[in-house]
Amino acid sequence: MAQAQESKHEENVQSCDEYFETIQSRKKLSATLQESLTRAFAHIPVSSFPQVPSGKVIEIVADTTVLDAVKILSESNIQSAPVVNPDAKNSNDWRERYLGIVDYSAIALWVLQNAEIAAAALAASSAAAAGIGTGAAGALGALAFGATGPLAVAGLTAAAVGAAVAGGFAADKGMGKDAPTAADKLGEDFYKVLLNEEPFKSTTVRSILKSYRWAPFVPVATDSSMLSVLLLLSKYRLRNVPVIETGSPTIKNFITQSAVINGLQECKGRDWFDCITSHQISELGLPFMSSDQVVSVQSDELILQAFTKMKEKQIGGLPVVEGPNKKIIGNVSIRDIRFLLLKPELFASFRVLTAKDFITTIASATNNIGRTATPITCKPESTLGAVIDTLATMAVYRIYIVSGQDNEVVGVITLRDVISCFITEPPNFFDDYFGFAAKEILSK
Repeated sequence: MAQAQESKHEENVQSCDEYFETIQSRKKLSATLQESLTRAFAHIPVSSFPQVPSGKVIEIVADTTVLDAVKILSESNIQSAPVVNPDAKNSNDWRERYLGIVDYSAIALWVLQNAEIAAAALAASSAAAAGIGTGAAGALGALAFGATGPLAVAGLTAAAVGAAVAGGFAADKGMGKDAPTAADKLGEDFYKVLLNEEPFKSTTVRSILKSYRWAPFVPVATDSSMLSVLLLLSKYRLRNVPVIETGSPTIKNFITQSAVINGLQECKGRDWFDCITSHQISELGLPFMSSDQVVSVQSDELILQAFTKMKEKQIGGLPVVEGPNKKIIGNVSIRDIRFLLLKPELFASFRVLTAKDFITTIASATNNIGRTATPITCKPESTLGAVIDTLATMAVYRIYIVSGQDNEVVGVITLRDVISCFITEPPNFFDDYFGFAAKEILSK
């Protein structure tokens, strides 16, 4: 067991090293510029980075129920939050105070996997009222999401749950522009049923955190350098980095990949930024993966298949394509899984819903045509500056590179890739600077 774990650690480090070495070898930037920029980031303290919009990091106590956690994330308009261990509230050690980070998308996956019980509770009264019999509803196997044991056998009666909502429990209170508002949209009665049925009634964030953890919890101190944060967000694949003040176990800030990209966009006009971003992406070695490595979903495949691929490949999104040439027609993000809980008509037809119908429905329902149904793309000759502008303006995590008149997908650029273009890693920086964080990164 120990040998297997050690082998996994070595593979993760090797993967990170290979990714970063590929980037550095392809950059057509002067060594002087790269070294100067790396030194500059190494001398910028994390404390200088802007605070989260509210000025306060939202935390979720580990004993909070999963459904209440959804409400907190929804009301706070955030996608993830650090989880606090109530048993260590007086501890001055962050490793005892925090158990990890809970992500909205991970919770949504858990809810879908366990919705069979809710469906059984609601089907008798609501499915019939909505004109959909439970026999015709069908079941969606939880095996598709990787569940094992009784769950895998029971499956997910998605249509029954959808029928329950359509049968009168849905409260049309509207949906925020970007926030997941599942608690409001599904309606008070629907949540009341869920909260009175197992496993929803008693399952806490603590109990699902390990199985549904998307990334390790690796904080940095306020006096750490921004270079350490940029390396964690790029080379070491973290989506967000908590910031803890020296001598205090409490998180003071939360730096995400998106926040860094927005910060970079504001550097437009500075010599070093313009020098790098004026290059075409191909001159920076982008994309970093070949076209056959891009994970996609055909427009006529079930949307379930798209989310399953994301989970299996541990990626946050993929393009919706048509035909053998992979003509892109839209985008699907792991965050979009929330719409299966927000939109009763989507949940009701989940078992037969195609990727194309899914992106069309949520785009029209949210007046967000340009972000979901219309592909977010660039050309191989696009500049890095144009890519950064698109990522920041559209508030997305990836942009797809297309070629030819048919817009064939030939690559993808992520926030991680963009950040990697601006930095290098000094010798022994990992061991000398990250210290205790090393084991956390390796244990992912």
